[in-house]
Amino acid sequence: MPDAPPPADADTLVTAWTRTRNALKAAGVPSPVLDARMLLEAAAGVARLDIVTDPYRPLAEEARARLDALTARRAAREPLAYILGAKDFWTLSLTVTPAVLSPRPETEGVVEAALAALREDQPARVLDLGTGSGAILLAILKERPLAEGLGVDASPEALAVARANAEALGLSGRAGFQPGDWGAGLEGPFDVIVSNPPYIAAGDIAGLAPEVARHEPRLALDGGPDGLDAYRRLIPDVARLLRPQGRFALEIGQGQDADVIAIARAAGLDPEAVRPDLAGIGRVVIGRRP
Repeated sequence: MPDAPPPADADTLVTAWTRTRNALKAAGVPSPVLDARMLLEAAAGVARLDIVTDPYRPLAEEARARLDALTARRAAREPLAYILGAKDFWTLSLTVTPAVLSPRPETEGVVEAALAALREDQPARVLDLGTGSGAILLAILKERPLAEGLGVDASPEALAVARANAEALGLSGRAGFQPGDWGAGLEGPFDVIVSNPPYIAAGDIAGLAPEVARHEPRLALDGGPDGLDAYRRLIPDVARLLRPQGRFALEIGQGQDADVIAIARAAGLDPEAVRPDLAGIGRVVIGRRP
């Protein structure tokens, strides 16, 4: 049973959680309860179980100062992943910095599509164009122990994050990362090519959630006037670098499926399906090189 409540003027885990939740709610943060708990855990070095079973534990002054500083950052709508420096994706815990997109659950559809094309008992080469944190490539390699992969990105800072994640996950021996302009200068063939390219129309970025519009790297968001510039650039590389019957999986924005399919067909690829995300929105174009 929890201990008796301390004096009313003392700060405890539960009062700190409540205060943080209220501050985030007032700032319009979408998930104030969850975010408040995670900030408290980070600031005080406690786990969720501690907060539940020992809610009246006094909060040290140093921990309170850290919590207040973290709360101010989240109230300014800085993404929680950047504040904590980490984000869960697939079965991985990844380092995340403002140099990369915060991995999103819908991107796991790209991983699922790639895994469906790769057998566990066969070697394979995987290419991830616009790798960012390395999330997609590293999730695939974690599940396919005989596969090796290459991640390409235009941002040196993003590549540093991806390399650090590969090292932390014990995958640096099978995952290489290099700077590049999509697939320019690369030599195939690859068995699977994946990408989560920038697909937001440039004029729409300012209207996105503050976490995205103010804080995430524009290089990873801006898809040009119609959101399709990256596909026009990378899809011809996909067609050139895939082996015959090799598979591709490309994340897309809402309503972009018909356009991306048309670009793929014009490049000589065979788009076969559009995988929806959990909200039923077409999110991943899947196909092969004939």
